Amino acid sequence: MDVKLVNPFINATINVLETMAFVTVNAGTPYVKTDNVAVGDVSGVLGLTGIANGTISVTFEEKCILAIVSNMFGEAMTKLNHEIADAVGELTNMISGQARRELEQIGKVFKAAIPSVVTGRGHSIIHYSEGPKIAIPFSTDAGKFTIEVCFER
Repeated sequence: MDVKLVNPFINATINVLETMAFVTVNAGTPYVKTDNVAVGDVSGVLGLTGIANGTISVTFEEKCILAIVSNMFGEAMTKLNHEIADAVGELTNMISGQARRELEQIGKVFKAAIPSVVTGRGHSIIHYSEGPKIAIPFSTDAGKFTIEVCFER
């Protein structure tokens, strides 16, 4: 997969979480993911169409997303609920939007679907394109999360 398609999602993830949730984010080493099992407890998944079809997902550990949403809302969030799920969908949408703006600047135009949110430990994330799933782990003081980017070959 072309790194030019992945880097904007890394940049957008860092920018969105630092700006919207005041969280310091550290990106880990990307790797090719070979299974469909989510590495966290709640995921936002969004389809993309354009120069290539694909999906992105953002999967958070429970303690990580609770801290992020607590910062965003200015009140303590203590359990996964519909407000957390809505926030994950919105964060996924914001990350996609920023990444797509960066990609558009290099002539790669994408349109995005409405994000879906899946919760539960050990849930599956199905990327409907046949390309490699590039996973990028991130860490914060409150826990970990991972983004996955997958585009058709």
